Amino acid sequence: MTASKLRSLLLTAVASGALATTGAAFAQQAGPEENRDIIVTAQKANQTEVTRRGSLGVLGDQDAADVPFSIKSYNAALILNQQPQTLGQVLENDPSIRITYGFGNAAEQFVIRGFPVFGDDVGLDGLYGIAPRQLIAPELYDSAQVLNGASAFLNGAAPGGSSLGGSVNLIPKRATQDLTRVTANYTADSHIGGSFDVARRIGDLGVRVNGVARTGDVAIDGEFRSTYTIGGALDYDSGPLRLSLDLAYQRVKIRGLRPKVTVGTAVIPRVPKASANYAQPWTYSKLRDVFGIAKVEYDLSDAAMLYASVGARDGMEDGIYGGITILDTATGTANGNALYVPRTDNNEATQAGIRIKLAGGGVTHQINLGGSMLWQVNRNAYDFLYGPGFAGFVTNLYNAVEVPIPSSSLVGGDLDDPFPVARTRLWSLFASDTIGLWDDRILITGGLRLQSIRQKSYSYFGGALTGTYDESAVTPVAGIVFKPAPNVSLFFNRMQGFEAGPVAPAVVNGLPVRNAGEALAPTKTTQYEVGGKLSLGRINSSLALFTIDRPRPSAIADGAAGSLVYGVFAQQRNRGIEFSMEGEIVDGLRLIGGASVIDAKLRRTQDGINQGNKAPGVPDYLVNANVEWDLPFAPGLTLTGRVVHTGEQAANDANTLELPSWTRVDLGARFVTVVSEKPLTLRLNVDNVANKRYWASSFDTFRADLLQGAPRTVKLSASIDL
Repeated sequence: MTASKLRSLLLTAVASGALATTGAAFAQQAGPEENRDIIVTAQKANQTEVTRRGSLGVLGDQDAADVPFSIKSYNAALILNQQPQTLGQVLENDPSIRITYGFGNAAEQFVIRGFPVFGDDVGLDGLYGIAPRQLIAPELYDSAQVLNGASAFLNGAAPGGSSLGGSVNLIPKRATQDLTRVTANYTADSHIGGSFDVARRIGDLGVRVNGVARTGDVAIDGEFRSTYTIGGALDYDSGPLRLSLDLAYQRVKIRGLRPKVTVGTAVIPRVPKASANYAQPWTYSKLRDVFGIAKVEYDLSDAAMLYASVGARDGMEDGIYGGITILDTATGTANGNALYVPRTDNNEATQAGIRIKLAGGGVTHQINLGGSMLWQVNRNAYDFLYGPGFAGFVTNLYNAVEVPIPSSSLVGGDLDDPFPVARTRLWSLFASDTIGLWDDRILITGGLRLQSIRQKSYSYFGGALTGTYDESAVTPVAGIVFKPAPNVSLFFNRMQGFEAGPVAPAVVNGLPVRNAGEALAPTKTTQYEVGGKLSLGRINSSLALFTIDRPRPSAIADGAAGSLVYGVFAQQRNRGIEFSMEGEIVDGLRLIGGASVIDAKLRRTQDGINQGNKAPGVPDYLVNANVEWDLPFAPGLTLTGRVVHTGEQAANDANTLELPSWTRVDLGARFVTVVSEKPLTLRLNVDNVANKRYWASSFDTFRADLLQGAPRTVKLSASIDL
């Protein structure tokens, strides 16, 4: 089936079917009194929730109270209710996470505890390298799980070299019960689409199919986005034997993406109007991914389980990415440039192991043994579209000037048929034991993971091998949980992150890098964390204090005029405190909220330059509050609200640039009624209701790049369970 036929089928199925159903629904009023049970049941199923449990890699599925780590899961109802179009719009509910983009493209990065999680390093049911790389449509997933803190022992080293302050893992949907749901949606300015979700349980066999199609302009002027994705899941559960297969296809296109703004002045520029777009209309991104995972679990006995999983992804990217550098904050005069990049990725990953539970003499053991492997081949090329002499083109931040696509300045690789520029292989072996004492009121976890990273890099000019390394390291874990009362859990952990060394870029801040293409040696990040978790009926809360030390790569002058050298020349230490709470405060009133404070500092810098300064892009504090209220005097009606507040953040290493704090308010409502004895849910969400203009983030690897926050965005949807 061709991509065009698939898009046509998806649009026909989800748009015409859903809109027809919705149209009929609007023509009818809520059912009689006997339908009240349907409304109550549907309203309860629609409740946005955060659960304190999740998959912890080596340790398997665990309740947060039983492990010395901070983990939570955002459920499928939250995804359905908030109508997010990307994974980042789901994770911005977390008080320890903020979202930014990569350079020039729409690749989301999730900043957790002040360190990024790249799209390459989002896990899919415990495997790295399988989820789509830049953008992920969240509708295919039952939950998005967030683990705060370094996790190299639990999940293995992330292939993209991130996930050092936390990690994200997506759990596919399963056919736990029969379901037929059709949804139609609209997002301002003219973005329409819909989705379907069908599940059937036939004895031991479960089948679930999800499809999403949406297309059109979003609230940013001239920015077009389209997403088409379909996923299928088969699972078999006969008791001791459990099998599952997940397959998915995702295609995303973006045209006129509003880019990040590079600061080339001594002050932060004023923020353009909320919906302004300073992109060139010829910039675009096209992303296509085919991916899947197969899993098997077998219970050897009540106390031992074997498991294995294997996954693969075939990815394609193609785009002209735009950039803009502000030169005059008074007039908005700026310099623009562009970069064309074709890319393909072929990834495979697998893991296997055994989990054993033992008990005797008042002591319990949870033993885990296993290993994992991951292979990646990255083929890409580039074309710097900067025009003659790398001069770029003249534009304006506040009144963008449309120009033709600049001519090519430098080409690397084969633009028509990219060849491999990097091959990566990661393997690991792990062992751990969690010892339970005093009726498991004391749980002591210890473990080791031997990890190896082998990476080969190849020249863009001919494909010759330019660098290789094959390094191994042991990343230990030590943690303890103490439960002084059934609803109280105190914990401590020491964890490490392990990352492949970055490859030196060709250019940084417009200057050539002498050791471009050199792959740096892997490095370790070390975390210490202490905290507590409290469960009071329907309310869960947690408090954690942490410190994370990470070696920091950077480019510095190498002695030759106008030349830089890239390496690990500093350390970044992030210390902070996190508080989060969620649950039903009283009947019908639910809260998801929290706050975090981070002191991120540069340490051990080259020649003491910027020593002790704030790390750029890390806000001083974050506050989130998400409220839902089921109105007791209006059955079926729920009001929603969310406040997102972000503190000041440095925008460069020298701390001469700083972004002010900002606050965003979102409001919404949903209403459940009955049509032909079926529940119909209508939703209205307005993000950034005040249409506030603000710089949301200054997080970037090399320079002061600013990401503007999204304007007021109106979202409508209607879902019916048939």
